[in-house]
Amino acid sequence: MLYALLGDLHSNIEDTKAVLTHIQQTANDAEIIGLGDLYECIVSKKKAQSVTDLPLQKAAIIDNDFENLLTFPSIRGNQEERITRVTGINRFIELPETMDIDGAILMHGHQFKWSVTWQPIFPTIDKQLLFFGHSHESGLYRRNKKLAIRIHFGQPITLQEKQYGINVGSVVDHREWCLYDSEQRTVTFMSAPSISPQENSQLSMALGNRI
Repeated sequence: MLYALLGDLHSNIEDTKAVLTHIQQTANDAEIIGLGDLYECIVSKKKAQSVTDLPLQKAAIIDNDFENLLTFPSIRGNQEERITRVTGINRFIELPETMDIDGAILMHGHQFKWSVTWQPIFPTIDKQLLFFGHSHESGLYRRNKKLAIRIHFGQPITLQEKQYGINVGSVVDHREWCLYDSEQRTVTFMSAPSISPQENSQLSMALGNRI
């Protein structure tokens, strides 16, 4: 099965549109799943420890046009957890923390321990593949170390029968996502180009048919 995995959208409409259009053009039959941090919380991590019952518009960047793009299932990230913490609105925290798909588990990544140089220390999992985000840096990992390979966007990487961590990159700023083929056991790091006004209109029409 094909999965289009994307994370760290941070409420960015244009970058999200570009990635969804790219998925539509290159992997239209893939199941799209979000890896959390869909939204951008505008309350700092420190301030969130002492603030409660904020109106949603003062806690996060929430836009109807952006929310209309979110037609796919997703796990939650630290941004969703913080929004719920400062507003008391549960719909953000109701997203699952993890998700199992064919041969893999999905986690946002804020649950990991991270070094000062943003290298993750992975938890023990019962699957061979762990897809995550959080650091906004795409990469392939083995035994808590990032593999020294050059990523060529659009070129599949065949994985051995070993455990790997796969950082899918970020939608915001980088317009990156990852295509996972569970049958062929390949991952393909992808980077979306800018979209034209015509493509933007076509995406809006396609989403309108699904809402």
